[in-house]
Formats: sequence, C-alpha cells, structure tokens
Amino acid sequence: MAVKIRLKKTGAKNNPCFRIVVADARAQRDGRVIENLGFYDPKHEDEKLDLVRAEYWISQGAQPNPTVKDIIKRAKKLGSQETTKPAVAE
Repeated sequence: MAVKIRLKKTGAKNNPCFRIVVADARAQRDGRVIENLGFYDPKHEDEKLDLVRAEYWISQGAQPNPTVKDIIKRAKKLGSQETTKPAVAE
C-alpha cells in the first residue's frame, strides 16, 4: 500500500484551511485518512504539526507532497511542534 502525507481541505469557500494527514495514495483528497498530523491555515499564517509522528511515517515509507515537505522543514528549523509562518511585509 502506497502511503502519502498530504493536505486535506477543510473550511468554507474562499476561506481554505487544511489538515495535514496520512492517507492511502488511492484515497480521495478529502476522503478516508489513516492519521491526522496537524493543520495548515494559509490565510492566518498558522500551522501545527506533530513532527514526531511525521518522522515516523516518513521512516515507514510515506511520501510527503511538496507543501507538506516545506511545512516539515519549517517545523524542524524552529525545533518545535507548533510553528507560525513569518508575517509577510506589505
């Protein structure tokens, strides 16, 4: 079974929010999941990730998609489970 770490879309129309989940590669985007690892909210620049579980699933052969890979990289850089994206200068 091919396992992926990817985003599951939640939230209202024009107000996206995503959950970081482990799912079978054949499952639909918003379908059945194996485990929830955290969330990612691009509008409020907020994210939370269970880094220990993410590393476990990667060691078991799960493939993170590019966006999740970046979130994992930021979490490792900050060294904590809760991360917040830096504010964008306007």
